[in-house]
Amino acid sequence: EARLMESGGGSVQSGGSLRLSCAAAGYWFKSSCMAWFRQAPGNEREEIARINRDDSTHYAESVKGRFTISQDSTKSTLYLQMYALKPEDTAMYLCALDVFCNNQYNWWGQGTQVTVSS
Repeated sequence: EARLMESGGGSVQSGGSLRLSCAAAGYWFKSSCMAWFRQAPGNEREEIARINRDDSTHYAESVKGRFTISQDSTKSTLYLQMYALKPEDTAMYLCALDVFCNNQYNWWGQGTQVTVSS
């Protein structure tokens, strides 16, 4: 059973930075593709960054150039480095696991809150 646990969220001022982490079970981490999503109240959940097993990455236009997704196989951990944060980035951030790498997510973390003030 895959278990995902996010951490690293918090409250920062506009222009600040945060690094989010998502710890996963080693078996699922090495076999899967993973992504970061975010959701704010009243908004739809959106995929903002994805990393595939060939290490290719994809970003939403809203975060491209500011956010970087990466992974550490030795720690079975996914990261999201966030720079130049804006109030519009305020949301619950969740990591997700796509076990078959077919863009269908099978497991979700509970999320970590990011709040950016002006």
